Amino acid sequence: MRHLTYFVSDVHLGLEVGDPALRERRFVDFLRSIPAEETETLYLLGDIWDFWYEYEDVVPKGYVRVFAALTDLIAAGVKVCFFEGNHDMWAFHYFEELGMVRCAQPYVVKIGSKNFCLGHGDGLGPGMYGYKLMRWAFHNRFLQSCFSALHPYLAFRLAEGWSRKSRLSRREAYYFRGEDEPLWKWCRKFNEDAVAAKTGPREQVDYFIFGHYHCRVDCKVGEARLLLLKDWIDSPDSLVFDSDSGTFQGR
Repeated sequence: MRHLTYFVSDVHLGLEVGDPALRERRFVDFLRSIPAEETETLYLLGDIWDFWYEYEDVVPKGYVRVFAALTDLIAAGVKVCFFEGNHDMWAFHYFEELGMVRCAQPYVVKIGSKNFCLGHGDGLGPGMYGYKLMRWAFHNRFLQSCFSALHPYLAFRLAEGWSRKSRLSRREAYYFRGEDEPLWKWCRKFNEDAVAAKTGPREQVDYFIFGHYHCRVDCKVGEARLLLLKDWIDSPDSLVFDSDSGTFQGR
């Protein structure tokens, strides 16, 4: 019986920081280690790639072993769901053609007896107006068409330059501010709205799971838990939920 659910985020494949080849091998080893006969779903919570952009007839080269491991899991009956991150949001059709399922945050799903809210985690919560404007621009169809007019060589060189300026490439640690964090406030309001719903009330969430912040977090939000996955730059990170026991393995 399939009773395991895996969560992983922020692998940043292709980022020229640390040892990119080792990071890719570790991710492939992780995918190959998932027991398909016991696993219901693998959730890829965004930024698996440091940059991903699909043209109409062109997809980024490389990552053959990653895609082989993912398609092997799908062929074995594991549902593979992916979320757009802020680095790999320009996935238009290719992942679905491989058999993956696209999900959009906030994605609420019941796993076993528990309610989960999943996503990449970026842009959730009050404030962050500059970031939200940039995120809107990146999703704008007209601006995407303009970017597609660039030759792939130039487009990917621009993306590499952007990555070299990112906080992650400078190895700057992020300090999660707990109750002062916009994401924490968003999670609290999400469950408060569930209680206050007048029509078609939904159940409160037991676990919020996101990536994006590049730090491991496990904190309470009321009666719920907020779990953040760390990035893979220095070492792998993942979560495994066992629906038979209703607990996370290794936490």
